[in-house]
Amino acid sequence: MSPGGQTSEPGPATVRVWDPLVRLFHWSLVAGFTTAYVTADEIQRIHELAGYTIAGLLVLRILWGFVGTPHARFSDFVRPPGEVASFLLDSLRLKARRFIGHNPAGGAMVLALIATLAGACVTGYMMTTDAFWGIGWVEDLHEVLANGTLALVFLHLAGVLLASFEHRENLVRAMVTGRKRAGGT
Repeated sequence: MSPGGQTSEPGPATVRVWDPLVRLFHWSLVAGFTTAYVTADEIQRIHELAGYTIAGLLVLRILWGFVGTPHARFSDFVRPPGEVASFLLDSLRLKARRFIGHNPAGGAMVLALIATLAGACVTGYMMTTDAFWGIGWVEDLHEVLANGTLALVFLHLAGVLLASFEHRENLVRAMVTGRKRAGGT
């Protein structure tokens, strides 16, 4: 015991989960999407630069999903729909299994966000071309994809808060430090 009556035992053991590239990608994507969303229809040049940045980040993340560190690989966290649904039901009952990497719902969210963001990037680029300049359905689809991404972001944040509460683990801090409490799968 220390002089103050407190034990001097170290805190719980942690393991490295999120490599620097995953963390840099995540927070850069947060900044890029926020910038693109708030500059839409206001500051076109910044909006387009943010869109191109997002597109580049997505290409990098998709490649890293195949060749990156173990928890960054799609093979580590992409699960069948039935497993995702079962996990979500368990989460709502606060009985979900803890995962070191992405849980099944988190893996599905990664794929959904990549899909909506990629679609927004493609339609955004299309709007700058002669072939699709001023075409209403392209602009409408771009807006739907951007708003769909925002809805997914809110669901993602709710899932992070729920999992952090359920497993008594600060997942936001884990995405900053790259480390999580040891144990679990």
